Amino acid sequence: MQNNREKTVVKTSILSICANLVLVGFKVAVGLLSNSIAIISDAVNNLSDALSSIVTIIGTKLAGKAPDKKHPYGYGRIEYVTSLIVSAIVLYAGITAFIESVRKIFVPEEVEYSVTTLIILITGIIIKFALGLYVKKKGKNVKSDSLIASGADAFNDAILSISVLTSAVIYMILHINLEAYVGAILSIFIIKVGVELIKESVDNVLGTRVESKLAKSIKKDVLKEFF
Repeated sequence: MQNNREKTVVKTSILSICANLVLVGFKVAVGLLSNSIAIISDAVNNLSDALSSIVTIIGTKLAGKAPDKKHPYGYGRIEYVTSLIVSAIVLYAGITAFIESVRKIFVPEEVEYSVTTLIILITGIIIKFALGLYVKKKGKNVKSDSLIASGADAFNDAILSISVLTSAVIYMILHINLEAYVGAILSIFIIKVGVELIKESVDNVLGTRVESKLAKSIKKDVLKEFF
């Protein structure tokens, strides 16, 4: 059972890595050509997702190690530590993107969006929504906090990419440059998600109260053994 869980987490994470790296490549190219900090920020966020998935694979592999003399209870909790690392990566990406976005607000630069830019952004949004659904579903199936967090982050990425797409369309139609502001808002959202993920990861490491329904179920099963 544990072996199947590990395989599912690894395969899902590898798929996520490949998808994100493809998006990073296209978005970096388009971002540099169009001189758009919002698109570059979006690419950085996708790169953080790829790194997060790599950390998830490493954590899952280590968590699957058998108990030994030094760690008689096994290595299962190391997955919570990897979730914390994933959260830190997301937070760092958000802070970095925010600093660059604020710089461009005060020192604005011309951007050059094109139809190709729109196509890549729209494709990225579709891929991210699909990836989010898939990864989150797999995470729930195997009860992996890391996969569930990655799936939720993919949804957030898709929403953020929509804001980037919107700013591009506004610029192409009305010639109003909002991309630095959108980049800043996008960054704040990433930072918020990072902080929330860190809090959740720390709670898992420290341990939280068991759900009432689960506690009652365990109590019922224990009482059956005595009565």
